[in-house]
Amino acid sequence: MWRFSVVLLVLLSVLSCKETKRYHDEEPTAELIANAGELSDVYQFQAKLNAEFKNPETSPLPDRYRKNFSSLDFFAPDSSYQVMAKVTRTPEALPFLMPTTTGGRTEEVVYAKLSFTLNGKEHELEVYQNTELMQQANFKDYLFLPFSDLTNGEETYEGGRYLDLAIPKGDTILLDFNMSYNPYCAYNPKYSCPVVPKQNRLDTHIRAGVKAFDN
Repeated sequence: MWRFSVVLLVLLSVLSCKETKRYHDEEPTAELIANAGELSDVYQFQAKLNAEFKNPETSPLPDRYRKNFSSLDFFAPDSSYQVMAKVTRTPEALPFLMPTTTGGRTEEVVYAKLSFTLNGKEHELEVYQNTELMQQANFKDYLFLPFSDLTNGEETYEGGRYLDLAIPKGDTILLDFNMSYNPYCAYNPKYSCPVVPKQNRLDTHIRAGVKAFDN
């Protein structure tokens, strides 16, 4: 699902225009992935994201950063940040304009509200569908979850992070915050990225996923 984010953010940009020690210095090996158990998807996510950032055809990094790029900085995968959320549909929700970092707008609609328990607290987030993308066959099931938390501006990007999801078959959905990633504008100001809505600000620390980029 994370690959959807690449296309989404590229579309938005077109329409509108270290820590010293990293968690890992190399892509995880096939053996490590095979033995990772329930966290195997997380290691695959990290490997694919690093490959995208290394590739000049897909990387959001300016050339001066990409040429020496080896890996993004990740929190260590942690199964406690894999939580099941209750999905409460919002079929009466009307489309609205979500601001972007360059002053533009994207038209979104609230697909559902997600309720879950994390770090001993109850939380609720809104998850969105882009009104243009939902008309396209490849994106009809795509859900966009932007969020911010108490690590922003310190351990993680100050503007918050994103999760890519797909419409579930039932009334629950897995939220794996280990797969949360930075918007492209965290690496390059030429990109136009949706701003996290205030209702999606979590009053807890999400120490999972991609950390802040140290250039």
